[in-house]
Amino acid sequence: MNNAENLSNRADLLPKSWVPADVESDLYQGWVDAGYFTADATSDKPAYSIVLPPPNVTGQLHMGHALDHTLMDSLARRKRMQGYEVLWLPGMDHAGIATQTKVEAQLKETEGKDRFDYGREEFIERVWEWKKEYGGQIGHQMRMIGDSLDWSRERFTLDEGLSRAVQTIFKELFDRGLIYRANRMVNWSPVLKTAVSDIEVKYEDRDGELVSFRYGEGEKSIVVATTRVETMLGDVAIAVHPDDERYTDLVGEVLPHPFRDDLSLRVIADDYVDPEFGSGAVKITPAHDPNDFAMGQRHGLEMPTILDESAVVVGTGTKYDGMDRFDAREAVREDLRAQGRIVKEIRPYVHSVGHSERSGEPVEPRLSEQWFVKVEELAAMSGQAIRSGDTTIHPASQEPRWFDWVDDMHDWCISRQLWWGHRIPIWYGPNGEIVCVGPDDEAPTGEGWRQDPDVLDTWFSSALWPFSTMGWPEATPDLAKFYPTSVLVTGYDILFFWVARMMMFSTFAATLPNSPLGTGTDGRPQVPFTDVFLHGLVRDEHGRKMSKSLGNGIDPLDWVRDYGADALRFTLARGANPGTDLPVGEDNAQSARNFATKLFNATKFALMNGAQVGELDDRDSLTDADRWILDRLDQVRTGVDEALDKYEFSKANEALFHFAWDEFCDWYLEITKVDFPRLAEGESLTPAQQARAASTQRVLGHVLDTVLRLLHPTMPFITETLWKALTDGSDLGESLAIAAWPTGTPAEIDTDASRRIDDLMKLVTEVRRFRSDQGLKPAQRVPARVDLAAADLLAQEESIRSLARMEQPEEGFTATASVEVRLSQATVTVELDTSGTVDIAAERKRLEKDLAAAEKELSGTEKKLGNEAFLGKAPDAVVDKIRARHQVAKDEIERISARLEGLPTA
Repeated sequence: MNNAENLSNRADLLPKSWVPADVESDLYQGWVDAGYFTADATSDKPAYSIVLPPPNVTGQLHMGHALDHTLMDSLARRKRMQGYEVLWLPGMDHAGIATQTKVEAQLKETEGKDRFDYGREEFIERVWEWKKEYGGQIGHQMRMIGDSLDWSRERFTLDEGLSRAVQTIFKELFDRGLIYRANRMVNWSPVLKTAVSDIEVKYEDRDGELVSFRYGEGEKSIVVATTRVETMLGDVAIAVHPDDERYTDLVGEVLPHPFRDDLSLRVIADDYVDPEFGSGAVKITPAHDPNDFAMGQRHGLEMPTILDESAVVVGTGTKYDGMDRFDAREAVREDLRAQGRIVKEIRPYVHSVGHSERSGEPVEPRLSEQWFVKVEELAAMSGQAIRSGDTTIHPASQEPRWFDWVDDMHDWCISRQLWWGHRIPIWYGPNGEIVCVGPDDEAPTGEGWRQDPDVLDTWFSSALWPFSTMGWPEATPDLAKFYPTSVLVTGYDILFFWVARMMMFSTFAATLPNSPLGTGTDGRPQVPFTDVFLHGLVRDEHGRKMSKSLGNGIDPLDWVRDYGADALRFTLARGANPGTDLPVGEDNAQSARNFATKLFNATKFALMNGAQVGELDDRDSLTDADRWILDRLDQVRTGVDEALDKYEFSKANEALFHFAWDEFCDWYLEITKVDFPRLAEGESLTPAQQARAASTQRVLGHVLDTVLRLLHPTMPFITETLWKALTDGSDLGESLAIAAWPTGTPAEIDTDASRRIDDLMKLVTEVRRFRSDQGLKPAQRVPARVDLAAADLLAQEESIRSLARMEQPEEGFTATASVEVRLSQATVTVELDTSGTVDIAAERKRLEKDLAAAEKELSGTEKKLGNEAFLGKAPDAVVDKIRARHQVAKDEIERISARLEGLPTA
């Protein structure tokens, strides 16, 4: 058995074809079982840590998750290969509203009961049972896409350790006066009967009605307009601008309420009012509109609530009490009409309406007694963390949005009227006492004591995520090793709702006495992460947001099943530019799958031809193609490192794609095929030929080894499979997951080799194009004469002839066609004998069809360019495009006509 045959046996380590589903599950479990993803807090390696943004326990993996996870996994896998001790910490959020809603719906469907039929404790037990049985499916899906998470450290926002952290931070904030209870305006869900956060309110354009109606009579009357006419039952004032002369005499007047004797409306002046909008007068309902509430505070207005927690009218003393808000809207409008107060109606009137993300109904702005975090001091620390450079936002273009938010942040409503979640640790005594209970405190007992029934906003516990998951408030080895975390990866859409809140709580926790979080630069509070990378949103191939209503959502697990996890991941990483939305479609996934197949076939070919990973020969002894591909590999490797260091995933993966497909597979492998067929007859090769072949085998192995390492963070499954076959029997390691990241100082570029290979590619490309124009089939070989001496390409002649399908001419050769190609050193003329190789009739028919199309294009563009009216109106860019099309059509007619004239007549 010769050496080539022995080496080629490694190709048998690969399956006949690449079928991802056959290998992915076993590969992943092998990584987990080997402990590759388990971080060691006692390691002396430099630390690199990421905490996974916790998905809802009710959740399913969607495309946004898949993008988020692909980018985090790429970072974690690369750093692991670079020699860091990597902690990528997983976990899930208890998702108060989503989980409680799901369980309540299940109980309603299966048992016909609601939570009140069970009572609080029993209902919570049922939720835990549901979580155990159904929750966490997304964890399995994370494994399917290859997330290299440290599952030994998986956390849940309601587990014992995190609950202790929540209670600790609440008490610290409360004791410092940064948590308080007050009547404030909140987003209220009438279906869920709880306050909801801003991020749980989705705004949608809806058809409504704009009703203009009149308060008062005669000269003492003012017209106002609203889309929620039922709220006039709670109106207590009418506001105008202080400088609006139309209403100067009315400021201070009191107008009667049309339906309520217990209310009257004071005309007030306030700079908030825009005198140019509508009538310049605004109705004020302080208990049911956030802007009206602020105005009510400024002017000391009454704030009567007219809607209860179910959005039913209450407390007005009118016939509308007991009506649903929408029924009341119609009734109030018709009664105003009956009184002759309706001035104008616009129906339908399209306006943006906030809807509860969880229950779907329009939310109701409502004055409610809730618990709040006073954010001014905390937000200032969050702003300072970015301004001082302790944390860097990528891309920098997102910084202004950060400062707009944290510099003008409103106090945060943290209470929710739910049962599932962290119950607020406040006890009320029989004599009005209020006691905040810390994690090590005993709750008050005795008659009359009761705990606040509300739970904390889910975002409260997730704001502690970077450090609570590592054991805070205790001083743990994980905190000492891995905190602050290295980077937070998330979508720009939750920059304020989550990222800013983590920054607030983390910097606050760092200021506490004996805090294990310590201090950062120059004694400033320690930040939770040194980098924040904000990626865009995944959209459909037309750039539209994915939604159920449009039916354009893509299940990433469908792509995993159809194309493989690597194809999903590569599609997303290849399109991920910092802060920019990513449109994807089925074509992208198919392209990524084809890329994986290309890598598979290229590696199999290389293994069959003896590719091996070993020490490279001295560069002077390498072929031009070998030196060229090694130089290009160095350039790509350096560029990939630079891009990934700046979170430019798209740039890095695009460079790897084009290098691997265009340069390595389509050119370098094709050039090497000139030599490889002779390897099967290895003993008949001259010593020089054997040395050349062996050298190329090592270059081929080195390039493949490096490419697979560079691609591994994005495409872990196929790269692991191919690398194991490539390195079988070597001492390079057991898994690519822990192999070393490619490094090294690039060699000085061999400009002569680069020039010669560039000329080779240009010459072959032009000859191929010429052959196509002549009607030759791609695989058809024809005799050709070419002198490559002046172009310095004599050493490449065999490769050029092989790639361009040109045979050596025999005696008596007569050229029937020729093509000239201008190269860097000289113009090369290639003379070919194409006689007898072309179906003249078929070629004439094809050319005549192409000529007709070109003539039609020429005629159409000439008409437009001859139309003065069109030229006078059309934009310059449009006219320029038509002129360009006109010139292309002329060139095509000239080319095709010449080709037709050159065809034999018989």
